[in-house]
Amino acid sequence: MMKKEVRYKKKRRLTWLGCLVVALTLGLVLGASFGLYSYLNKEPVKEEKEEPIIDDTPQKEEMSASLVMVGDALIHSAIYEDAYDGTSYDFKPMLREIKPLLKDYDLKYYNQETILGGVELGLSNYPRFNSPYEVGDAFIDAGFNLVSLATNHTMDKGETGVINSLNYWNSKDNVYTAGSYLSKEDRDKVIIKEINGITYTFFSYTTWTNGLETPLGKEYLNNVYDPVKVKEDIEKVRDQVDVVIVAMHWGTEYSTTVSSTQQKIANYLASLGVDIIIGSHPHVVEPIAFIGKTMVIYSLGNFISDQVGVERLTGLMVGIDIHKTVENGVTTIELKNPRANLLYTHSLYAKKRNFVVYPYTSLTDDLLPNYKDYYERYKQIVLSLDQTIEMPSLG
Repeated sequence: MMKKEVRYKKKRRLTWLGCLVVALTLGLVLGASFGLYSYLNKEPVKEEKEEPIIDDTPQKEEMSASLVMVGDALIHSAIYEDAYDGTSYDFKPMLREIKPLLKDYDLKYYNQETILGGVELGLSNYPRFNSPYEVGDAFIDAGFNLVSLATNHTMDKGETGVINSLNYWNSKDNVYTAGSYLSKEDRDKVIIKEINGITYTFFSYTTWTNGLETPLGKEYLNNVYDPVKVKEDIEKVRDQVDVVIVAMHWGTEYSTTVSSTQQKIANYLASLGVDIIIGSHPHVVEPIAFIGKTMVIYSLGNFISDQVGVERLTGLMVGIDIHKTVENGVTTIELKNPRANLLYTHSLYAKKRNFVVYPYTSLTDDLLPNYKDYYERYKQIVLSLDQTIEMPSLG
């Protein structure tokens, strides 16, 4: 009896175990089938695409740069003799009163009236000037970085003088010269500079040569004004830059009145899209005016000289802010805050020593008797065509 009972119990355990296995297997099969059925028959999930964010706010960028301009560096023998200490030339003290006034400007222009041919060619006075290289050193030390070289004295020392001058200037970093070149290729080269995100180019021309013509085929040595060539120069670069600056050596010496020729050239340059026209040669100040959006300084006068007469020792310093706006791909250039001050070259007349350029705002009657009267006289000339130019009051 005992043996049968044992066999029976074993058989029951095997039967329940088999049922469990079968049930699990069937469940897996059914579950898998149901899952496959659901997968094959489920609705496809639609992907939600993000809508692009459209920014309707106008895209606007603003940039600005400042330009200051002074007139002629007319280096007479008294000036370079004053700069000589027995072994070398130092013109820096002559600019000590002006240097601090320039430091906040980005672009700083002056006209190098006399050729810097160096002492090796022999220094000389009027009418055929030649000046030491150290003149340029002083102006660079003061911060000047735009230099006009096309004048009626460019050829005073012939081709050699020009080569010496340009070798000097080309050895200096961060100085942009125009108006005199070593080759036709240099003269025709498109030069584009940039300051504070504003692109600009710079040209210089003279209408006077004192009869000192350049050698045939070497007209690039002194850039003589020709309306056809000027048009080609400007049109070649006008659409590539924000600002075009042109220095013009023109006008009538010692006349504070604008000539008809100056007016004609100024209108022509404005029609070509020139933004700023900087005049020199009269050696006295002339008016500032706007032709449309073009700023015209008809004559800055002398910056430093030893000419006789207060009017020839008085020059202009003119500042302007160049404002660039780019909005939705459109660029707008505006010239803002035109301002001017008068400068005076002082020296001890009896000894022709201690030449220093002063702003009129720093003068006293000891330096220039009746300086306030002179200031008002020349101020009225400067403002005669445009009263919106800001000039300080001396009280």
